[in-house]
Amino acid sequence: MNALADDPTAEAILSAMPCYPVPPNGRSPALDAVRAARIGHCLAVGRDGVMLIVRRPWLALDVPVTAAIPAYLPYGSNGGGRAELRCGLIPQPLFDQILDHFRAALPNEAAAFVIWEEADRTFSLHFPEIDEATPSRLIYRPPVLPANRHMICDIHSHAKGPAFFSATDNADDAHATKISLVVGRLDHSDGPAIASRLCAGGMFLPLPRSPFSGYENAL
Repeated sequence: MNALADDPTAEAILSAMPCYPVPPNGRSPALDAVRAARIGHCLAVGRDGVMLIVRRPWLALDVPVTAAIPAYLPYGSNGGGRAELRCGLIPQPLFDQILDHFRAALPNEAAAFVIWEEADRTFSLHFPEIDEATPSRLIYRPPVLPANRHMICDIHSHAKGPAFFSATDNADDAHATKISLVVGRLDHSDGPAIASRLCAGGMFLPLPRSPFSGYENAL
């Protein structure tokens, strides 16, 4: 097989994000291998556009990234999108504990991570070391985890302010695969405001539903 590029650095970069055409008939062993993988990702090019396929121990994601390409392509269809938590829904009591932690930190912002243990399929919380916390600013350190533990959710509060993703959040999330939440208006009696998204492939995707059990709709 010919090399993808004549520069070794470019070759490594292109190999790190492979791109496979979808056959018009039958199956693609390459695409099937990525979809079945514990960890993997690629782009699939079909007659209905380009699809990003991501597999992590906790996530199975197939998401269109372009509309149908107007040029003729002798390819098959990518099929429908998919967003599935391989780890299952996060227990609701963990979210309640996070809200309690955030309210206890008022008037300052705070942070929390949801961790999934792959071996025994259990969830836990990690409250990070905080370098700086004020009512409008937060600097904290993400956990360094062994290979069998995975950070599922990165959650921080905006204290009494509105819930939104800042430019700093966008920069932090740009190259991550995770669920990101911002919780605001923690002093409101009718409940907090929550902004949520799934970060994958440099994209920020709406959550089809809440990742926590007990919540039917997206947060």
